[in-house]
Amino acid sequence: MLKDRHIVLGVTGGIAAYKACDLTSRLVKAGARVRVVLTEHACHFVPPLTFETLSGSPAYTDTFAPRAEMEHISLAKWADAFVVAPATANCLAKLANGIGDDLLSTTALAMTAPVLIAPAMNANMWRHPATQANFNTLLARGVRAVGPASGRLACGDDDVGRMAEPAEIVEALDALLNPRHDFAGVRVMVTAGPTVERIDPVRYITNRSTGKMGYAIAEAARDRGAEVVLVSGPVALAVPAGVERVSVESSAQLCDAVLERGAWADVVIQAAAPADFRPVSVADHKIKKDGAGMTLALENTTDIAAELGRRKRDGQLLVAFAAETDDVLENARGKLVRKNADLIVANDVTRTDAGFGANTNAVTLITREDMRALPLMSKRDVADGILDRIAELRGGDRA
Repeated sequence: MLKDRHIVLGVTGGIAAYKACDLTSRLVKAGARVRVVLTEHACHFVPPLTFETLSGSPAYTDTFAPRAEMEHISLAKWADAFVVAPATANCLAKLANGIGDDLLSTTALAMTAPVLIAPAMNANMWRHPATQANFNTLLARGVRAVGPASGRLACGDDDVGRMAEPAEIVEALDALLNPRHDFAGVRVMVTAGPTVERIDPVRYITNRSTGKMGYAIAEAARDRGAEVVLVSGPVALAVPAGVERVSVESSAQLCDAVLERGAWADVVIQAAAPADFRPVSVADHKIKKDGAGMTLALENTTDIAAELGRRKRDGQLLVAFAAETDDVLENARGKLVRKNADLIVANDVTRTDAGFGANTNAVTLITREDMRALPLMSKRDVADGILDRIAELRGGDRA
């Protein structure tokens, strides 16, 4: 599917640059036409001649090299996609902040084609707030990401930060350039975000859900041709274009909105994190603090997923999430049965790189037949992995 596609591959100065050789080879074998841009530091790891030999085209390294054309402009115009692999912390900072001080970064600034990055760095560098902020900025602009993966790093640590394998990058690039429409005509309802259960006019009970996973699923389903309704709790996220958003606050409002539209949907994906408990009574004024403290009486909220499972019609598919802190798989399997779900997406929310608030996730997809683990990847890529499994469960001819 990459035959005759024009790929500009940016290689930055990290030890994972050696993997970019394999990536170049795979792209060429897939029929793509590849031009490689290396930073000065990348040349210390792999010489340009290697990429010229593998790609069959000149490798570009110097903004000020003698030339007949402005290469950062001509490369940007030529490209069908721009892939940066590896993308170091320094590279992410430049891309996020619009810095153009070498050929790779100026090419990125001139690029109008889709961009795919494969981050690779030490785990502490990856987790640094500045790196995470830069990564978030790029994702918000529509840049797609694959990885980083976990494993043995060059420093000897066994942690997150490895560049995704070249085969995964080729697959992600294929998905980016050749979007599927296997959900055309399918009506998908997605829930996302937390709920707010009020105690008084200024206080409430909630959780750490940011809605990123649910919004990624809604966006991915839209891109694959689905008609999407997104029922969302209070989050600070932009609604994907073409997606209908229904805003709710409390778990009761979420339940009403979901049940009202439940029969409409062919697929229901409950990625929201509704509160399990709410105050028995809500004060109509701010409760004043006194020396005696306060005892808060709570009651159970409606189990929305279980109610959806009870009402599930023939041909409808129900997906529920299990955000767990212990015995993740065992607890998730229990939910599959109790809620009459077709698929449970289980994730360990104690991880800092997955679950609430993170831009990456690592989940296990559980059905009555099997369990499939998805590695750590961007939430958008996890969303596509979930949709792939849904398509299988629905049957290829229907999805």
